[in-house]
Amino acid sequence: MQHTRTRGPAGARILAAAALALASGVAVAPAAGAAPAAPPRPAAPPRPAAHAERGWVGAWEASPAVGLSAPTGAESGSSVREVVHLSAGGAAVRIRLSNRFGTAPLTVGHVTVAVRAADGAGTAPGTLREVTFHGARSATVPAGADLTADPALLPVRPGADLLITVYLPVVSGPVTTHPLAQQTSYYAPGGDHADDVSGDAYTGTFGQWYYLTGVDVFDPPIRGSVVTLGDSITDGADSTAGENHRWPDYLARRIQALPPSRRLGVLNAGISGNRLLLDGGSYGVNALARFDEDVLSRTDVRTLIVLEGINDIQQSPHQTDPAKITAAYEAIAARAHARGITVIGATLTPFKGWQVYDDTLEATREAVNAYIRTSRTFDAVIDFDAATRDPADPLALRPEYDSGDHLHPDDAGYRAMAEAVDLARL
Repeated sequence: MQHTRTRGPAGARILAAAALALASGVAVAPAAGAAPAAPPRPAAPPRPAAHAERGWVGAWEASPAVGLSAPTGAESGSSVREVVHLSAGGAAVRIRLSNRFGTAPLTVGHVTVAVRAADGAGTAPGTLREVTFHGARSATVPAGADLTADPALLPVRPGADLLITVYLPVVSGPVTTHPLAQQTSYYAPGGDHADDVSGDAYTGTFGQWYYLTGVDVFDPPIRGSVVTLGDSITDGADSTAGENHRWPDYLARRIQALPPSRRLGVLNAGISGNRLLLDGGSYGVNALARFDEDVLSRTDVRTLIVLEGINDIQQSPHQTDPAKITAAYEAIAARAHARGITVIGATLTPFKGWQVYDDTLEATREAVNAYIRTSRTFDAVIDFDAATRDPADPLALRPEYDSGDHLHPDDAGYRAMAEAVDLARL
């Protein structure tokens, strides 16, 4: 895939202002018409890291999964205002848009970013910022490509909700989509409302993320980001919508309580229904095929947590040969290690009682988990199986952690998963 990252004197000025703000503890407002010169590059880091750039860290991700129709009412001539929850804070932000599954160029007419006021589509006072691309307000993203914007000088806190608004003069063909957002976003029909401070014009809602695939923040003390590569259990299926109760969200809150030198951004690369070995329509391309885009291309990745494989086992066609699943783990680990990324394997959680559960599928899961625990493929292991299983019936989820379908945890189960992560190993 083609990646375009905008650069130039305007971006340099914003980064210089952001660095000054961080050093002084004072929020610096951009001059009218100004945009972001990178501070002098230091010596090379002691380890190679995926897309490491001085001061930048990944703070939010949604892996694109499929091309869908635009939400009804949010077609050509509308403004889409999407809500994202940051795992890290900083003095500036930059966003990434994707036309990965588009079949025609995507025209972006006007983009803004702001801190969300509270619930709804209104912006916090004084936080709305223009987003530019190579200094221009509009841009075109070719079919199959991503585009990263110029930095925008906007101080943000860890755990803040951002509102990212995109005015779309023309929408043609499939829209690159992350189907399961567990978050309500908004659209305003009838013109460019990207500059609206209030949310009054945003009368429509939707529950996916369209076009938007990432947010980075500028915060030099943070030492990188951790990517969680997974399926619906990482995507947060059956967690409380709008509350950011996915297990990577709980993990991010634990990490943000650490001293600044130990903090990491957390990037959720989960796609519901995703598999290691086979593509799945709206479930996205398989994890091996999307690995470069959804992991290696992200900003300053230092650690990867892999929780994939249960769908290879339980979805049809069922994969009952553990060796094929473990070979995929080996390929993922080798590719990450080649980029200097620490790789942590996570055991597959119980699914007794799920609609297709049987002894053969369970035996496959147990063989895969035995491999994860005992092989030397991974630098460390998180035992999500042990953290979530029922002591009275170890093949099933604990009742208090079961969303009700016997496969996906509930909020309490996701919290237990995050608490099972040894932060020292990150």
